[in-house]
Amino acid sequence: MKDVYGLILAAGQGKRMKSKHAKVMHILKGKPIIDYCVEAAKSVTDDITVVVGSNREEIMEHLEDRAKFCIQKEQLGSGDAAKSAVAMLPDAGTVLVLPGDVPLISKETIGEFVTYHRDGGYAVTILSCIMDDPSGYGRIVRDAGGNVREIVEDRDASNEIKRIKEINSAVYCFELKYLKRALDMINNDNDQGEYYLTDTIAAVGGMGASVGAFIGDESELSGINDRVQLSDLERQMNREIVEGWMREGVTVVDPDTTYISREAVLGKDVVLQPGTMIEGASEICGDAVIGPYTRIVSSTVGSKTSVTYSIMLESSVGANCTVGPFAYLRPNSHVADKVKIGDFVELKNSNIGEGTKVPHLAYVGDADIGSGVNFSCGAITVNYDGKVKHRTKVADKAFIGCNANLVAPVEVAEGAFVAAGSTITDRVPENALGIARGRQTNIEGWVTKKFKKQGV
Repeated sequence: MKDVYGLILAAGQGKRMKSKHAKVMHILKGKPIIDYCVEAAKSVTDDITVVVGSNREEIMEHLEDRAKFCIQKEQLGSGDAAKSAVAMLPDAGTVLVLPGDVPLISKETIGEFVTYHRDGGYAVTILSCIMDDPSGYGRIVRDAGGNVREIVEDRDASNEIKRIKEINSAVYCFELKYLKRALDMINNDNDQGEYYLTDTIAAVGGMGASVGAFIGDESELSGINDRVQLSDLERQMNREIVEGWMREGVTVVDPDTTYISREAVLGKDVVLQPGTMIEGASEICGDAVIGPYTRIVSSTVGSKTSVTYSIMLESSVGANCTVGPFAYLRPNSHVADKVKIGDFVELKNSNIGEGTKVPHLAYVGDADIGSGVNFSCGAITVNYDGKVKHRTKVADKAFIGCNANLVAPVEVAEGAFVAAGSTITDRVPENALGIARGRQTNIEGWVTKKFKKQGV
């Protein structure tokens, strides 16, 4: 919107989080709390200023060029934070003020709120809501005609005012010319000895300007003050996402133990077993079965594939595959269709061709494995020489025997066999048998002689 600016207040210490990190940098559904507020403000303006104070370095490093920054040198309250920042803003226009810890507010609500403020011609508009239990929140005090008179913080409120159920969400729209004047008029004569931004409401009203209140949805306006509230919001957001996918044709066996990120995409008839976590921008295609107790992060799973008791990180698995139990796919592992990745198999930075089997107890790192390969129990690629990682290439239809070591860089050509227990350091040609182990020697009577000598 034209002549609209965003101001996010994120300078507070967040003492109740009891953390070395800024409160707004705590993770909610996979990303810092501050991200949600920045994204909401971006729906109406690209000109966003974030007021930072405590732990400002991590906030500024995280947001980078997504916002401008104003440093509040002393923690003297929300009014002082706003006053620190308005000098960076023009004298005319509308400023949307958001606390940095209200992550559920939607872009739709922000758009409606700013439009209501501007169409109504208000000097300031408060985003309020009605709460059955308003304890801890500032109350919206109206006059007999229903006009907003002031906001009174809970700690400063009389018993009569505490009975008011309309609360202040700490989200505002100000016309800048009124906000700048009002900030010069407020003082810190209150229980906390701080400059409250809420006191500007009465100051603006005292100028004879109009004050509005736009009543929003309580479910979007919950703030975060401690880790209990953070957990409550995490649970609320996750439940909404899980139920949304269930309505789209996904079976979630136990919603209470299933986690789905906001960025994930799930196909029809996907089944999520208990203990499943789908994180990041993951895609689970139709008819896949995930879990139980499986974690998939920023990965793709093809249709009719099952992944059981396993972890996938930034990888992909094709259609009609089985993965697990207890498989570990590390980043940049790509598995084609109809592949079996069995129990206690680890993949890393490798490509596995169609129809290949890596049944159990194997490590495939920095390798290109062809189609129709059998990579037997205990076989590994020896990819690290202590300084540099090297690649292994196994061509189509090769057979790697049990407990074989493929010392990279090395190639096993198409149709070749590697004998069990071999340590392969040189290329194995097509259709050849590679064997690299000591010849078996049997010493007759060795056991009898050993124990006789020991007097056993």
